[in-house]
Amino acid sequence: MTTATTQLLSYDRTLGMSVMEGRGFYYPADTVVGDNGRLYVVNRSLESVDRGVRVTVCDLESEYYGTFGAYGEGDGQFVWLTSGAKNSRGDIYLTDEYLHRVTAFDAEGNFLQLWGTHGSADGELDGPCGIAFDSDDNLYVSDTYNNRIQKFTAGGVHLASIGEGILSMPWGITVAPSGHIYAADWGNDRIARFTPDGEFVASYGEPGRGEGQLIKPASVAVDANGNIYVADWGNERVQAFDPDGNFVQLLRGEATLSPWAVNFLSINREEGEARSRADLERNIDFFDPDDPHEVSSHIEKYFWSPMSVKLDGKGRLFVTESNRHRVQVYRVAS
Repeated sequence: MTTATTQLLSYDRTLGMSVMEGRGFYYPADTVVGDNGRLYVVNRSLESVDRGVRVTVCDLESEYYGTFGAYGEGDGQFVWLTSGAKNSRGDIYLTDEYLHRVTAFDAEGNFLQLWGTHGSADGELDGPCGIAFDSDDNLYVSDTYNNRIQKFTAGGVHLASIGEGILSMPWGITVAPSGHIYAADWGNDRIARFTPDGEFVASYGEPGRGEGQLIKPASVAVDANGNIYVADWGNERVQAFDPDGNFVQLLRGEATLSPWAVNFLSINREEGEARSRADLERNIDFFDPDDPHEVSSHIEKYFWSPMSVKLDGKGRLFVTESNRHRVQVYRVAS
């Protein structure tokens, strides 16, 4: 379902399928678009479930390159993975909200470093979620339970704190081509915008379920034209806004089977045949048809827990949806 005043986004393809190990995703939380054409899908898994925590490496054509990382508290391990970002060298930085730290790998998945201390003082973290680099390789981390964004060097030296007294449990963040910092201000049901110096200059969206309204936004991306894309997590949808924050387009999801899923169903013939007979577009008598969570949980093509939106610089938007273990890819109109 698409409601639009302007068609900014059009569906392209779907990546992934549900697998706890190896080629697949398991409750993914984010996707990092690498300079090498590879996609690093951050698998959070479930709380108290050890298996499934890893980074899956693939590409737009569903070529699989392996995984790195695992559950644990040692070097290169995680408990609750949340988000990822890459620096100018292509290194991948990941946040762990349980261990309150940042871990870095090179593009091949080799462990480089980790840092982070739990607390509320400058430089300390409490449940870090979103993460993004600016053009100078400074690293911004949404320090979620401290209700702020912190700016660090890549090595973890604290440089500044942003948004204190303004943000409420910020989640995903991005640094726009303009250098401005955009935060999914989860607790305030809006997107907050700051200058490179950390000055709060604007907010977009308001609480609600209508067009242009937001409930618990999880992630934000901004293209070179200043258009804003939001993972409207609490409404199970993605929305697009123009540079001034005016509503442009609303997407509920249009997923088709990924190549991995097609391969699985061709091998597991009984499941494939059962699916071919299923009515995937049936009318359902929902208990509450106005509850987007209930609707999304029953309609396979719809987003179900869209946690991340990322742009690749080539006119594509990657929407990571956790509860269906996949990434939906959309093309952005030029």
